[in-house]
Amino acid sequence: MKVWVGVTDLDWFEFLSRRQPDEVNFWQPSSGRRFRVLQPGEPFLFKLHSPRNFIVGGGFFVRHTALPCSLAWSAFGGKNGVASLDEFLARIAKYRRAENTGRDPTIGCSILAEPFFFPESE
Repeated sequence: MKVWVGVTDLDWFEFLSRRQPDEVNFWQPSSGRRFRVLQPGEPFLFKLHSPRNFIVGGGFFVRHTALPCSLAWSAFGGKNGVASLDEFLARIAKYRRAENTGRDPTIGCSILAEPFFFPESE
């Protein structure tokens, strides 16, 4: 069995940990790389960006796919870790940096079932 550790931001973690959803979309701001590390059912852990640098939760990998942002929002809504489509687009643009986001950017989506969240501590 393999385990993957994905790095995420505090806002995504806090938003989802308050809601305790049954699944989450651990999205990447672009769809350039195909995620082929895990098989369905294997653990996928969440680690916060520096300076926190610790594991804050995880879930079980279901599948990875590339989707236009609008379709990811239609399918997962708040399970993307944000409250609105506009916020989702702004977060994608933030992480794409200089890359042109466009009106409906394609993102990488790792769907995770049964997510769990540890209380954050310093």
